[in-house]
Amino acid sequence: MYGLKTESSFDAAHFLTDYHGKCENLHGHRWRVVAYLEQEELQAQGTHKDMVIDFADFKGALRDLTEAFDHSFVVEEGSLAPDTLVCLEREGFSLSIVPFRTTAENLARYFYGKLADAGFPVSQVDVYETPNNCAIYRG
Repeated sequence: MYGLKTESSFDAAHFLTDYHGKCENLHGHRWRVVAYLEQEELQAQGTHKDMVIDFADFKGALRDLTEAFDHSFVVEEGSLAPDTLVCLEREGFSLSIVPFRTTAENLARYFYGKLADAGFPVSQVDVYETPNNCAIYRG
């Protein structure tokens, strides 16, 4: 089995809905996303011969995904009143509205799905919200 690993990071704020603790309040993280590709055989011909995939393509895809969240407020769809969202947008805040609770676990599944949808042989994605705490998603 052959594998590749790359990582990217982004700074973003979030809060957890229906949570009873500090994380129910707006706060931020330097999120670190580590993605793994895995396949049994290397490519047999062309410019990618003897590679899983070109590292540049893999790194670029993950960076594009994380860049979309960088320096934004990641908000679970439906968790804030519509007038709150209007006010935040009017003030110029960058919002990333997602259809899931903004946990590290769900973000790991999100990045996994996006890489898989792009055709990468993704095997695992780790999302760190602190240097010592990470969520893992495997397909």
